[in-house]
Amino acid sequence: MKTKITIFLAALFVGFNISFAQQDEECMNNLSIFDSYVKSKKYDDAYEPWKIVRNKCPRFNRAIYAHGEKILTHKIENSTGAEQVAHINDLMLLHDQSRENFKSKYDLGEVLEDKANLAYKYKKELGKDDQQLYSMFDEAYTKDAKNFTNPKALYTYFSLAVDLFDGGKMPAQQMFDKYDDVIEIIEGIIESNTVKLNKYAAKEEAGGTLSKKDAKRKSSYESYIDAFETKIIPSMDKKLGDRATCEVLVPLYQKSFEDKKNDGIWLQRAMNRMYAKGCKEDPLFLKLVEQKNNIEPTADTSYYLYLLTGEQKYFDQSLELQPDPLKKAKLYKKLAQDLKSKGSYGKARQYYMESVKLNPSDGSPYLSIAAMYKSSANNCGKDNFDKRAVFWLAASTAEKAGRVDGRLRSIANKTAASYRASAPSKSDIFTKGNAGQSLKIGCWIQRTITVPNI
Repeated sequence: MKTKITIFLAALFVGFNISFAQQDEECMNNLSIFDSYVKSKKYDDAYEPWKIVRNKCPRFNRAIYAHGEKILTHKIENSTGAEQVAHINDLMLLHDQSRENFKSKYDLGEVLEDKANLAYKYKKELGKDDQQLYSMFDEAYTKDAKNFTNPKALYTYFSLAVDLFDGGKMPAQQMFDKYDDVIEIIEGIIESNTVKLNKYAAKEEAGGTLSKKDAKRKSSYESYIDAFETKIIPSMDKKLGDRATCEVLVPLYQKSFEDKKNDGIWLQRAMNRMYAKGCKEDPLFLKLVEQKNNIEPTADTSYYLYLLTGEQKYFDQSLELQPDPLKKAKLYKKLAQDLKSKGSYGKARQYYMESVKLNPSDGSPYLSIAAMYKSSANNCGKDNFDKRAVFWLAASTAEKAGRVDGRLRSIANKTAASYRASAPSKSDIFTKGNAGQSLKIGCWIQRTITVPNI
């Protein structure tokens, strides 16, 4: 009978890394019982058999910790007062025990951020102040920044820094440094997921079809990137708000410049923040850029010099100094946006496409190119039909953005639909008599499209 149970559970818990070094029939039976209850969401019934296995055979199965978190979370949400606090502290302990007993499955940063998130959620019940909570998140960052990746935890970590600054318990420079620390982690996460995403985007763009598994992974990477780019980073910037205006930053950096002028990291962060906050017209920005360029030339300093002087050589130098393809893609996109704003559409498209080559899962360049086509419609055709035909090209280009970038699918489809509404109608095509024929679009666009059949 014992052998049959063992075989049954080996199949049941595949993926939980069962270890039979501590085999115990009581633990095995109770493991089966609480697993069944948890799957049925009967967490109160699961509690007692789960405690037996947890206390007697803590290394028996990883389900003790995966399911235990669900059981204790239920207990916390359905209790009050001292009983609730006891369950909260027990879940804190469970997080520690998960790493203690299954170290290879629970990274330190993950465990510490889970505990910090829990303490923050129940800060009132636990009597935790901002400094205590910040210290918990800071421990995760200090001890294992590599695995400190939870979006909610990263935002809360920075948010608490701002609250401490507002309360006079953290200097401005430390708060700004914390912003940069968190942003650097986020940029690393985005880059890592983008590299994975690009493999699938390139396959689809080449005409391949993703399996259900790969399509799910692609969607997961897109969602993760989107969470940071459209929610976490904007929320951080909103939280920082007026605490980082030019009026605040310039005196702060002026005061620290002499002491920090040979600190490459400080210079980099200072000029990046001044640029982000629109302070590049202030003489201090040029001073920071030139100093950084003197002691440690980088792609960023060259790009900023390009912005300040308009000299193409600095942009070319920026590309040469940038080894990271994703960062290089951003540089191409920045230059393209600058050229687009100046009306240099042909050159802008060239650089947008260079960006796409390096980062094929970013569909935003296609939307920008489509917008340039739309803006040029009245100037790129010998008659009204030809001018309106430009909207077909704009629509197909916008649709391409949605194909390669699931995050933009909705806006891309809406944009394409609005462009098609401005294109020649079926009656226009009938009158023109050119259905199915190729049509060359002139001026800077220089593209050939096929008139739709009617």
